Amino acid sequence: MSRIILVTGGAGNVGGSLVRELVKNPDNFVVVVDNLSTGDLNKMPDKQYPNWRFIKADTNDFNELSAIMTSFRFDYVFHYSAVVGVKRTLANPIKVLHDIEGIKNMLSLAKNTGVKRTFFSSSSEVYGEPYEIPQNEETTPLNARLPYAIVKQTGECFIRSYYREYGLDYTIFRFFNTYGPLQSNDFVVPKFVNSALKGEDIPIYGKGEQTRTFCYIDDNIETTIKILNEGSFRNDVINVGSDFEISILELAELVIEKTGSSSKVIHLPALKEGDMTRRRPDNSKMKSLLNRPLVSVEEGIQKMIDFHRNRMTMNV
Repeated sequence: MSRIILVTGGAGNVGGSLVRELVKNPDNFVVVVDNLSTGDLNKMPDKQYPNWRFIKADTNDFNELSAIMTSFRFDYVFHYSAVVGVKRTLANPIKVLHDIEGIKNMLSLAKNTGVKRTFFSSSSEVYGEPYEIPQNEETTPLNARLPYAIVKQTGECFIRSYYREYGLDYTIFRFFNTYGPLQSNDFVVPKFVNSALKGEDIPIYGKGEQTRTFCYIDDNIETTIKILNEGSFRNDVINVGSDFEISILELAELVIEKTGSSSKVIHLPALKEGDMTRRRPDNSKMKSLLNRPLVSVEEGIQKMIDFHRNRMTMNV
């Protein structure tokens, strides 16, 4: 049975990777909506797949989104559109807050157009500075303070409220630092890899002692598509990320080692806000769903190195 699926923010790293995987199933017809403020059409699927369409539109504009959602009558909606990136969100706090309108628009239209279930890309940022490690979906208090995190937490609240009042089913994904070949070079992993391959200095903020867990895109996409196909984690929240914790300095050193680069780490002044000290999810839900080991940071970094090295070779 065919499914019509909307992916907003579908020209980004995670959204584009999701679309590329969804179209491999001929029973899916995927509509991609993105305003291309940070997205890129090069992240769209190959032309060999006929079962998708791209529409340039702004989800924060009700009229633009309404025309799309009333025309197609989607079965499922993945709402991934957002202003992303620490420096970008800190520099544009009002623009970030406008994304609340996009969430409200999507939900209002979804409940009136027969959408069966919405999937929302929340973020590890909703946990703020950690009260506990690992961070659990049910027990860890949310501590959102910055505009981006507040938008994600507000979005979660709207989504739960639409379920309680209108019965609109949902799944909330709290993504933890997902990286992959489609990610733009202003994010930490591709930035480090590209700098190392060019023999350039690798800048880090502060001492680099802040820790993160890095989730390779394949683990993220398999998780989300299994949830779609199996109908699992309905009206629930799931952390999507690795549980291997690594400092930013250790990450830079790993990239230098694996590339055999002569790059040096240089220390910039610490960010005044937005650079949380630790991140590590309780990802037991994700592990139970995949039932396999996650891609290690060493393996994922090597995949990134191979991708960017090949691209540099092709551009010579």
